[in-house]
Amino acid sequence: MESKVKSFVSLAALVLLAACECGHKTDVVTTETQEIIDNDLGADSKDFIANAGDRVFFDFDKSSLSQESEATLLRQIDWLKSHSNRKVLIEGRCDERGTREYNIGLGERRADAIARFLIERGVAGDRVRTVSYGKDRPIEAVGSKAEIYRLNRVGISVIE
Repeated sequence: MESKVKSFVSLAALVLLAACECGHKTDVVTTETQEIIDNDLGADSKDFIANAGDRVFFDFDKSSLSQESEATLLRQIDWLKSHSNRKVLIEGRCDERGTREYNIGLGERRADAIARFLIERGVAGDRVRTVSYGKDRPIEAVGSKAEIYRLNRVGISVIE
């Protein structure tokens, strides 16, 4: 990863130099630079999901963390501490029951509970953002209504 960062910095310096000399950036360089960033982020996201887990689940109409959720969040904290160059976006989500407005609030309380847990245990606050999707972005799932509801009562940590 360090060699990718060095390559990125070198490439960025060349882009800036070229922009100064000829007055514009080359689209090919911009595209290559974005691919380096995307590939690096994709690898980290996969590593995060595999080694820490990206989801914590909530009981119906609750925003309190279970022991199982806390165990997942402790793994996330360890991962974030060892990848100090990464930030995390916490998405608060809900199942389809209840009004849109109520679920936006509930999703926010869920995301905030996760963020608070991370920050209180050492993740810098400027590395954590939250968003509530309420019931507006359901997770596609197959199964009983109860199982689909369970899968959508979730906080998802997304590496940035």
